[in-house]
Parts: sequence; structure tokens; C-alpha cells
Amino acid sequence: MNPDPATFSPEAETQLRESLRRCSPETVMAAVAYRRTRDPQCLPALIGGVFERYIEPEIRPKLASANRDDLRVIEDLGIDSLTLMEIVMLLEEAGGLTIANDELRQLRTLGDIRTFVDCRVRGLPYSPPARLDHEAVLAAMPVQPPFLFIDEAVISKTSISATYRITGEEVFLQGHFKGNPVMPGSLMLEALGQLGVLYLVSGQLDDANHKVDSGSLLFTSADGVRCHRVCRPGDTLSLRLKPKRIKAPIIVFEGDVRVGSDKAVGAEEITLTFGFKETPPTA
Repeated sequence: MNPDPATFSPEAETQLRESLRRCSPETVMAAVAYRRTRDPQCLPALIGGVFERYIEPEIRPKLASANRDDLRVIEDLGIDSLTLMEIVMLLEEAGGLTIANDELRQLRTLGDIRTFVDCRVRGLPYSPPARLDHEAVLAAMPVQPPFLFIDEAVISKTSISATYRITGEEVFLQGHFKGNPVMPGSLMLEALGQLGVLYLVSGQLDDANHKVDSGSLLFTSADGVRCHRVCRPGDTLSLRLKPKRIKAPIIVFEGDVRVGSDKAVGAEEITLTFGFKETPPTA
């Protein structure tokens, strides 16, 4: 249930500040502001600050990275199940909401938790992102090895992310460059384009009458592209796209490729065109 600003008494504020005493002043300010106003824009600072309170100091810089929403709570932030329960209880108290255990099991990343809490306080349904392993990616994609640069992916209506590990066995590394294998920046841009294709063929734009035709997809343009980092065998690329504008038959994404916290490639706009399959009339 959303907190009622009218019931947020001075005594309740004192209790809230006491509960958050080990958090940063910015976290406390965000919590108090949210309880007073119910403004969802206060939630990212509140959630990030509560997590910062519980993770190890050497891991905390990850919370400031551009790909923080992709951080896995257990694997990347080092939070065990009991600590996660402490975090959830503090978020429930600070935000005046409840998270059931079966709901918690759906939340694997920091972004999952942010989105879930945002949906809960806005009274909107929450749909957990779809997670595709390599076999599922292969089954969905019209592009196939050896020209497929997506290993696993996570897809929601608002974004898609994926990983690709440069194995060193890629054919293009035999000539790029001789004795100094480097993944071409153009192929990292291709990987982002493939991520846009996966977003479309996964059904994010489908409805009862329209299904995206995988044979209609074309890479149209890329703007504001910059390469920042050399990527070599052994590096794992973290790919991410977010749709900016959609008006059939065009969809425009923004995205980047990272290795850890380092940006390798950034693209202000990647544009694809698509079409829909003809739906047979119903009897």
C-alpha cells in the first residue's frame, strides 16, 4: 500500500530516520521526501542508498556505473539471501510497501528491484523481464553463428541487455589484426543492431493482430557512434539497448557496449526498420 503523506507524522519521520541511521544522508533525504510526497522520482536514490548500506565498500563504486541496473544482486553485488531479506525489510519500512517472498524470487538484478518498486508505488502491474539462454537466443534470431554476437539476453518492454564473450576463436580475429587480435568496433555496433533485432522478434511490439516479421528487419542507420576501448579475446561484452522512438516501420534505439564498467562503444541512435506479418482474418 502506498504511504499517505497525511499520516507521515513527525514521530513517523523520527522513526524512519532512526531506521536509516546507517545509510547516507542522501538516502535519508530521499526516503523522507518520498514519504512526504509519494514522488516515484525519489525511489532510485532510496533504493540505491539502502543497497549501498549493505554491500562491501570495494563493491560500492559499481552502484555509480552506467550499467548499474544490470547488476545481479547475488553474483555482482555479493549479497546473500539473508542480507537481501534485511534490505527488503528496510525498503518496505522506508517506502511503506510490501514485497512478498514469491515476488522477491523474480527480482534478480538491481534494475528488476527498481522497476518492481516503481510499479508497486504507481499501482501498475509488474512483468518480470524475460531471460533467454543461448539456446533460446539461437531459436529466436534470424542471424546465426558464426555471425551472431549474443550469448544470453534479458528483455523487457523498456530495454534489452545481453552478453557476448570474445572467445578468440572468431574467424575475423585471424586477420584483425595479425598477431594482435582485436574485435572490430564495427562488429560491436553490429552486435547492438542484433540486440535490436532480438528485441523485435521477441514480441515486444506484438499484439493480437500484429506480429513482427523477422524477414523484414533491416539495419538502417547509426548516429553518434564512438569507440572508447579496445576489446580482446577473454573480454565479456555487456550490450544494452533502450527504445527511444517507435513509429512503424521504424524503431530508434540508444545503446552501448561495456566491458565491466568501461564503455567500449556508445551509440546515440541505432535505427532499424521492420514490418508485420499478415494476420489471416478470423472466421
